[in-house]
Amino acid sequence: MRERTDVATGLTSAQVAERVAEGQTNDVPARASRTVGEIVRANVFTRFNAIVGVLFAIILVIGPIQDGLFGFVILINTGIGIVQELRAKRTLEQLAIVGEARPRVRRDGAVVELPPSGVVLDDVIELGPGDKIVVDGVVLATDGLEVDESLLTGESDPVHKQPGDPLLSGSFVAAGSGSQQATKVGREAYAAKLAEEASWFTLANSELRSGINQILKIITYLMVPAAALIIYSQFRTAGTDVDDAVRGMVAALVPMVPEGLVLLTSIAFAVGVIRLGRRKCLVQELPAIEGLARVDVVCADKTGTLTENGMRLARVQTLDGFDEATARAVLGALGAADPRPNASIAAIVERCPSPGWTPTATAPFSSARKWSGASFDGRGDWVLGAPDVLLADGSAARVDAERIGAQGLRVLLLGRSDATVDAAVALGTVRPAALVVLEQKVRPEAADTLRYFAEEDVHVKVISGDNAASVGAVAASLDLPGARTPVDARELPHDRAELAGRLDAATVFGRVTPAQKREMVGALQSRGHTVAMTGDGVNDVLALKDADVGVAMGSGSPASRAVAQIVLLDNSFATLPHVVAEGRRVIGNIERVANLFLTKTVYSVLLAIAIGGIGVPFPFLPRHLTLIGSLTIGIPAFFLALAPNAERARPGFVRRVLRLAAPSGVIAGVGTIVTYVLVRDDPGATAVQQSTAAVVALYLIALWVLVVVARPFVWWKLVLVVASVAVFGHALLSPLPFGREFWDLDAGHAPSMLVAVGMAAAGAVLVELASRLTTRSGTT
Repeated sequence: MRERTDVATGLTSAQVAERVAEGQTNDVPARASRTVGEIVRANVFTRFNAIVGVLFAIILVIGPIQDGLFGFVILINTGIGIVQELRAKRTLEQLAIVGEARPRVRRDGAVVELPPSGVVLDDVIELGPGDKIVVDGVVLATDGLEVDESLLTGESDPVHKQPGDPLLSGSFVAAGSGSQQATKVGREAYAAKLAEEASWFTLANSELRSGINQILKIITYLMVPAAALIIYSQFRTAGTDVDDAVRGMVAALVPMVPEGLVLLTSIAFAVGVIRLGRRKCLVQELPAIEGLARVDVVCADKTGTLTENGMRLARVQTLDGFDEATARAVLGALGAADPRPNASIAAIVERCPSPGWTPTATAPFSSARKWSGASFDGRGDWVLGAPDVLLADGSAARVDAERIGAQGLRVLLLGRSDATVDAAVALGTVRPAALVVLEQKVRPEAADTLRYFAEEDVHVKVISGDNAASVGAVAASLDLPGARTPVDARELPHDRAELAGRLDAATVFGRVTPAQKREMVGALQSRGHTVAMTGDGVNDVLALKDADVGVAMGSGSPASRAVAQIVLLDNSFATLPHVVAEGRRVIGNIERVANLFLTKTVYSVLLAIAIGGIGVPFPFLPRHLTLIGSLTIGIPAFFLALAPNAERARPGFVRRVLRLAAPSGVIAGVGTIVTYVLVRDDPGATAVQQSTAAVVALYLIALWVLVVVARPFVWWKLVLVVASVAVFGHALLSPLPFGREFWDLDAGHAPSMLVAVGMAAAGAVLVELASRLTTRSGTT
């Protein structure tokens, strides 16, 4: 029979080993990232790779090998994608270890911190404010324990827990402390999947990915009739030369496949994760990078975001004749009675030693109540909290507290109650004893971060549970617009529309409850805003969860880190601009890349339909389109996808991309077809020279599309374009290896070249006009 757990000492090492041997461990993966095998399969076994793979196999059979270069390009690009995602996976998992919740477990009479996976059945786990409950269990002991189960039930009010009550994984401690015994671990726990889903490495559920999937679906539908027509046409016009017909078919089909678009999107996101990882930023949900780039309102908590978590007791200002030594003794006793003191209590305990009093009742601090307290045997009933909550409006002590708070200091009231302090009963009348003044240090990087957001037209709303005047003073010291007229959240309307109007009009809000923070996020979203919420405490969890992007500090509560999509492990508010910049880089660059790939798809489909309809041999060999695609799309797109890009993200990705890619593709396709038809009527041009003219026309028009997409130019973009022209010139004119013989090109017929260059010039002018019209319509 298994030995029972000693609640006081917890499991012994032998008992832990016994449970591990029986598999009774919390074996839910700490991070649900894809395995190496899943990453390889996801990058290799795609619909488009399958199409290209079949066409590559056909060319390997009929030859020559240079017509199968497109297959090697796919292999190289897919390999790069796998390597980058593996690097991103490793970065994420290393950061996740730093940022994960670590429960405090009693083992062999000592309290040790363990990773969630280290918990076994029957473990005794200590609980305190902000702790995430990682396994199902039952309450063993409680000291005002209140548990927030809103993430599981949707009910925002904390639940008071008594010994014997059940606890569910996925909830968190809102106030008080206690202990639990683990009754269900691993995949048997109620919310075992919650942690997995919260940290899944995914490229889904984003406007960018949804837009690309929508585009790919359209392309798939276009490819089917175009492919059928070109196959029929080539076998009909090529006569008995089956190999030439097959090569023409492959040449027409390969460029229709925008295989690099999805690949480069994955690479851009993966590189973003790696870059942010170097800045100690854990991206728990990849679309959050994109989401923060679209944010136009940032709701920031004061404590832990604009100011540092640590505080210092500045002074104890006694009231109504109370003795300062007595006040400090009471403060020391209140600190000693709190098993898990917050930052304010910790600062008080540091300067006020415990007198050794015995508490008979305690009321732990709650963000909703905004006070804590304790009753001591023979020493009275004492509370510590917000003066404007504990005191009547207009009282001298409250006026004095507001005056001090307006200087940017945190002020707490120490008062004596005429009723026993107990979380289950209402607070009695409070007689003020002293004002406890705490100093907070403003983060040195906060001013620059706020200035960055102002320059980028991102509005910052400071919402805090502290006194409005105190919050306003801190924000004003950072030159935040509107900070000198703070709003007390208790005066805000409950109607969402009215609340949204007040939020748009003001910048700083004090005395905000956790439920109000959530309502504020919803009200801003109802006005069409994309909202990011930053925070570090239990009181921020509901708002973090509902915001478009939740950002938690690494030193914050485990609950806030668990629900946030981005965790700043270095606790630096200054990291946020880098996340915004990374998101803008990803979105802006993928839009550029999408323009290139979709232009190729449009002209490829148009060429296939037109050539099939005219009934002439396809003008290109597979190697020709590999050359053009690599020099105007594949290689440039790789660099453009990873380049700096500070352009603000805008909605309407699909519409904007198609607005340029569709006309550019049509222009390139029509220009190439007209060139080919004209030179075919010239009896002096050989079949190779006719094909070369079509290659030159298509390359030059596609090059101009690249020029348009790459703007604004910097030196490396100019080098990219010049290098493309140089490589194409070598392929067209040089007798050296990989010159014109390898590519089967002949530019020796001057009239054909003049037609090609003239048609390309006309096409470039039309592409330029289309681009300018697109830009103008996009800004009006």
